[in-house]
Amino acid sequence: MTAKITEKMRFSPAFEYIDNGIEHGILSPFETKEVILKKGQLIAEGFKPLTCDIKMLKDVPVKLRDGITIYTDIYLPITEEKVPALIAWSPYGKSAGTAPRYKNLFNMLGMGNAWNSGLTKFEAPDPAYWCAHGYAVCNPDMRGIAHSEGDTTMIGSQETEDGYDLIEWLANQSWSSGKTALTGTSYLAFSQWYIAAEQPPHLTCINPTEGLADGYRDLAFIGGIPDENFIERLQVNHVSAKGAHREDLVKEMQAYPMADAAIWKDKVADASKITVPAFVIASYSNTLHTMGTFRSWRTLGSTEKWLRIHDRQEWPYYYDEDNTEELRRFFDYYLLGKDNGWTNTATVRYSLLDFHGSNQTDIPAETFPPVASENKRYYMNGKLRALQENPESEDFPVKYIANSVPGRISFQMTFDKETYFVGYPKAKLFMEVNGYDDMDIFVWVQKIDKLGNILSEFVVPNHGAALQDFTQEGASALRYKGAWGRLRASMRHLDSEIATDEIPAYSFDRVEKLVQGEVVALDIVLSPLGLSYGAGETLRIVISTKDELGSVMPGTPGCTPDNKGIHILHTGGEYASYLQLPVMMK
Repeated sequence: MTAKITEKMRFSPAFEYIDNGIEHGILSPFETKEVILKKGQLIAEGFKPLTCDIKMLKDVPVKLRDGITIYTDIYLPITEEKVPALIAWSPYGKSAGTAPRYKNLFNMLGMGNAWNSGLTKFEAPDPAYWCAHGYAVCNPDMRGIAHSEGDTTMIGSQETEDGYDLIEWLANQSWSSGKTALTGTSYLAFSQWYIAAEQPPHLTCINPTEGLADGYRDLAFIGGIPDENFIERLQVNHVSAKGAHREDLVKEMQAYPMADAAIWKDKVADASKITVPAFVIASYSNTLHTMGTFRSWRTLGSTEKWLRIHDRQEWPYYYDEDNTEELRRFFDYYLLGKDNGWTNTATVRYSLLDFHGSNQTDIPAETFPPVASENKRYYMNGKLRALQENPESEDFPVKYIANSVPGRISFQMTFDKETYFVGYPKAKLFMEVNGYDDMDIFVWVQKIDKLGNILSEFVVPNHGAALQDFTQEGASALRYKGAWGRLRASMRHLDSEIATDEIPAYSFDRVEKLVQGEVVALDIVLSPLGLSYGAGETLRIVISTKDELGSVMPGTPGCTPDNKGIHILHTGGEYASYLQLPVMMK
């Protein structure tokens, strides 16, 4: 039967599916059939010719446990041998590799489209590459998408059950070896946390490449601050040719503002229940995915697991030729049974960034943070606007006005020797507000060079004028500007079961408004980092009334803070605010 949680969901009509063979890719017109795609064939102008013959099973019906039928495209190598399947689970069109919106996106990022065959579902593996190496690729249109029946939901138990059913169906096909894997980036990564936690018997391994893991904390209410704009952008992908409805997360945000509502509990992935081998890919820079990826890594139940922390945005990383070859080593070991030494791979490989073009990558370690990393507190001196190793004996309040210029305060320290920070930072702030009953606090840890310039780093190939425009105060997933965090003061209550001194975690199950003259302690979790500072370079922590990094992607506004009055940060005495950083000890 349909997952019970759907009874609590709020739905809106799905967006219209434009079935013209252009909007959703040239292979999108619906027809259940078998096609042989020939080596050298060009799927569309600007893409890479096929490197081998491929059997395409188009619009194959798959019946789910509640009787709903979804449709999937399956790409198979031409062979008599049984093969494993790679599954790309998401609401993004199964045939949309040549869709104008994705061609334009990759052109904007500077990647172009010649890296793939045009058969590639957005954020998914390229069937042309994987079929040439003995794999099937399964691109489903999930429930309610395009011609698939039912109503679309967005992460949680309904998708979990549907993904489970698809895996078990695939494992029983005549061409299947019985082994399957989930792979892909972003939505195709965070769907893996949910589906793998359900433990489908024929799921062999997973490869989550940067994906959030909690619909409330990582998407709808980051830091307890609602952000409807990016969700609106995601939901336009919920298109139907059958008059379906789509789960409307914006309506659910308004109806269920607390994380203890059943609808949000259903959207928390329990990575501790995942037992299959996992090759997890993360970065410090993705303001949508970093927190959830590292949180899932920390709780992952798999005994065979690897973490690689790279220094790029997820799409250029995932489709890089060398990285694809490495991923194939992982899949070859578990899905094809090849003795290729994969298990000798370092458990953790992390990056150390410098914002000067000399990043160190693939540094091996047994854990993250590495054992040489120790947390150290740097206290805020309100008089000098400095960070220092010892707190001031007396409090010195520092004030700034919300909705005014500059609307922020900052503190700095300059290093006299090379210093590395690798791990989980946080900020402990003692604050009050004059003239209002709440505060939205945004924290940003910057790197400043010897000349006083604030440094950042593009993580996509395009560094042109348009990307400069988009990323100067926005498109934070495309340009890394340093560790960050945010918190609504009324949502500051810590979850005593999982919060630690190193990594704060919030219950988000109550609203505790501030009263005049009340000083509250705010433990603000910051994004993991691996950042080096040279002698003469400066670390600056910015505490602001607005999200100075801006929105996640171009064309989408960021969250709207709820700030009024005067914010007061206390420094020293019983209110010794500080920045805690993971210092690598030599």
